[in-house]
Amino acid sequence: MDPAKLEQIKTAMNKMGVAAQKASQQLAIAPNNQKNKALTTAADLLVERTQNLLEANSEDVRQIEKTVADAKKTLSDYTGNAERLLSEPKAIDALQNAVRNINRYNPAFIDRLTLTKDSIKNMAQGLRDIAKLDDPVGRNLAELKPRSDKLQIHRVSVPLGVIGIIYESRPNVTADAGALCLKSGNACILRGGSDSHRSSMAIIDCLKAGLEAAKLDPNCIQLVEETDRAAVNHLLTMSDTVDVIVPRGGKSLVKVIQEKSKIPVFSHLEGINHIFVDKEFDEEKAIKVIVNSKLRRTGVCGALETLLIHKNVAESFGAKITKILLDENCEVRGDETIQAFDRRVVKATKGDWNTEYLAPIISIGVVDDLQAAITHIQSHGSGHTDGIISENRENITEFQRRVDSAIVVVNASTQFADGGEFGMGAEIGISTGRMHARGPVGVEQLTTFKYYVMGVGTIRG
Repeated sequence: MDPAKLEQIKTAMNKMGVAAQKASQQLAIAPNNQKNKALTTAADLLVERTQNLLEANSEDVRQIEKTVADAKKTLSDYTGNAERLLSEPKAIDALQNAVRNINRYNPAFIDRLTLTKDSIKNMAQGLRDIAKLDDPVGRNLAELKPRSDKLQIHRVSVPLGVIGIIYESRPNVTADAGALCLKSGNACILRGGSDSHRSSMAIIDCLKAGLEAAKLDPNCIQLVEETDRAAVNHLLTMSDTVDVIVPRGGKSLVKVIQEKSKIPVFSHLEGINHIFVDKEFDEEKAIKVIVNSKLRRTGVCGALETLLIHKNVAESFGAKITKILLDENCEVRGDETIQAFDRRVVKATKGDWNTEYLAPIISIGVVDDLQAAITHIQSHGSGHTDGIISENRENITEFQRRVDSAIVVVNASTQFADGGEFGMGAEIGISTGRMHARGPVGVEQLTTFKYYVMGVGTIRG
């Protein structure tokens, strides 16, 4: 990159950091009703400006569709034309780029990117739900018992400060992230995917208008307008003004951020989610839960990716659920036992057991017992969401205690792995780490604490 351009980006990002830090000082002590006014006003504006949001989003989607069409044309132009491949120096690069674009901009990606009237209504309702939550700031978390009876010590919740949130092309994250940070008293710097930039800008305009209506600093919520990755790289070094980084996206994005960030990171890794069908189970429940977990929305991080079935029920139930999924146009990749049930089953490779498909594809395997299922999950899972379908109370308890995932579900869909469904209003992501926050990261998880120590002229002897 041109050094002058790079310096320009760094200067702009530093300016955002300073503005966010200043805004966070006002927001940290803002009363709950002031924050709620900003949220409800923004929600109303999202609905009022539905047509503007849809038009902006259509431009984003059209650009992706054009990119895919161009990539397919490039593949077509070079297919079977070895002479052209050899004669054009940049042919291989063009082909590789075309394949990357086709793989990246798949139907699941476009589904996550696309806004509808209903999704905008849901986005607005999410802001209203967050406004209804209790204020997470200023809560008395604990009253300690110090050695001196002349002291009172309280642990009190406070905002984290300034949060940098880096996410891929899901416009609704712009609304959720901005609203959650606002409610929890944190200023935020948002960097969404360049593919959804127009959509995010339209949403940010609503959030900023809400802040202004509530007489709060508009810099409480800022969106990085620079689409070059240099902006993200510099954001990860801004430890003087940014307190926490939250990545929301695929494994590669999270890994890069973890490696480059000089700021603490809330880890959100991929959702390689499992369901284990125990030998004592209710078949009707199992079918409903598995189909919903896999196919309700295949592109979300709570989608089921691997199904494990107890060997005692593999022949009866395994064959049935495999057929049901295949008939629903879900590709099944199975072990030898599952393959024998239906010739449409694709042989599962070692890599399949470690894959987050985010597509209508599922891996199915047969295991000897509960212990084998737990071992498989420990070996191949990502610590996101894992579940059991069982009517055996002892096995359920054992599964809950021993499966070390952020969310463990019993006889329910893995797609409930969502902050909104948990009653949190919304969430920035599902943290798979073990420090500070784990599971859905909502308003409470975006606070930390400090201690109030009260004395009466008390001194230590």
